[in-house]
Amino acid sequence: MAGIKKYIAEFIGTFVLVLFACGVAAVTGCSGEPNAAYILTALAFGAVIVAMAYSIGNVSGCHINPAVSIAVWINKGMSAKDFLGYIIAQFLGAIAGAAVLSGFIGVGKGLGANGLFEGDILKSLIIEVILTFVFVIAVLGATSKKENGKVAGLVIGGSLTLVHLLGIYFTGTSVNPARSFGPALILGGDALANVWVFIVAPLVGGILAAVVWRYLHGIGEKAE
Repeated sequence: MAGIKKYIAEFIGTFVLVLFACGVAAVTGCSGEPNAAYILTALAFGAVIVAMAYSIGNVSGCHINPAVSIAVWINKGMSAKDFLGYIIAQFLGAIAGAAVLSGFIGVGKGLGANGLFEGDILKSLIIEVILTFVFVIAVLGATSKKENGKVAGLVIGGSLTLVHLLGIYFTGTSVNPARSFGPALILGGDALANVWVFIVAPLVGGILAAVVWRYLHGIGEKAE
C-alpha cells in the first residue's frame, strides 16, 4: 500500500507540473525571446516544485522527474521496483496533465513542448545534458542531509527556475523526460518526432550527476 501511495503522489506531482508550468508557458506565449512570459514560465516551473515538495515530498520524495529518479536509484536511494513504479507514474501523470491542458486551450499554443535549438540535435542534446546535470546535482545536494529538509524544496525549486532562465532560450528547457513526453504525445508532429532528444539527454544528465555525486562524496570507496 505504501508503494501505491508513492506512485499516486508522483502521478499527481507530474500532472500538476505539466498542467500548471507548461500551461503558463502555453498561455503566456513563452518563446526563446527574453520577456515577461519567459520569466513567468521559469518561475512557474520552480513554484510548482516548491508547492509539490511541501505537499507530496513526505510521501514520495517529490521526484516528479525520471532524471531525478534514475539518479536516486543509482545512489541506492530506492529499489528497482520503486524506480520502475515512479517512472510509469511520472509519464502517466505528464500525459494526463497535457491532455487536460489541451482540453482547456487546444493544441494551437504548443502546450509548452520542447524544440531543438537551431534544429540541431547535437547542440540540443549537449544543452539538455548540462542543464539536467546542474539541476539533479542540486537535488542530490539539497536532499543529502535530513537537516536540509525544511529548505530542500526551496533550493530545488530555485534550481529549476535557474536552469529554465537559461534553457528556455535554447530548447524551452526539458531536464525532465516525462514533462517533455506528455505535451509531445498530445501534439504529435515534430514535437513527438524529436521528443527522444528530451528523453535521452535528461537521463544522461541525471546519470552523470549521480556518478559525479558519488565520486565527490566518496560513496563506494574503500577506506584506506
